[in-house]
Amino acid sequence: MSGAGSGTGGDAAIRVLIADDHPVVRQGLRTYLGIQDDIEVVGEAADGVEAVSMAERLEPDIVLMDLKMPGAGGLAALTELRARGVAARVLVLTSVTERGHVLPAVQAGAAGYLYKDVDPRALVQAIRAVHDGHVLFAPDAAEAVLGADAAGGDGRHDDRGLAALTDREREVLVQIARGRSNREIARVLAVSEKTVKTHVSNLLMKLGVQDRTQAALYAVRHGLVAD
Repeated sequence: MSGAGSGTGGDAAIRVLIADDHPVVRQGLRTYLGIQDDIEVVGEAADGVEAVSMAERLEPDIVLMDLKMPGAGGLAALTELRARGVAARVLVLTSVTERGHVLPAVQAGAAGYLYKDVDPRALVQAIRAVHDGHVLFAPDAAEAVLGADAAGGDGRHDDRGLAALTDREREVLVQIARGRSNREIARVLAVSEKTVKTHVSNLLMKLGVQDRTQAALYAVRHGLVAD
């Protein structure tokens, strides 16, 4: 069901698709987000299959994705969105608190991971931050990702990737982890935006990661940025 309001007075309203199997949750989110001047709820999906279909059709900027839904859940939807090349950034909003769900969501492309007890104002700020290219996780979720990496995985391969970065690529990686867009990085490093894009592509390839979200988490894991 498509949203009504058309981004009051804003030519850059953040288009949000809500994916949750509980009508009460969807209605609550729609009502609260609908009063924000810079956010437009463009649709609601009740399961993962519907979320993927609507994301392709409506082209939202952000998908608020529950993990536990009947049939295809949020993780399957995340994987399918990436496979289909859907550009929307996904912010997981879930009541599932088991840490084992966090890393698979990140690996599937989630740009953020929050729990449903989040303060409504913090959720709005999170939507804006993720839309601006930031990576945003609830503290427990972030610890789960960092802890999983410390416990094993492909650390040695990661270290080789880090060693392969040029000094400039390492600088760009740090800026990505700080949530800066290519345009902001270009301004900070006094280079062209095209040059930044080239550095980003190169460092993603060298690190063996698929997107900026994974690159940012990589930087945090390896102590390249202090929070």
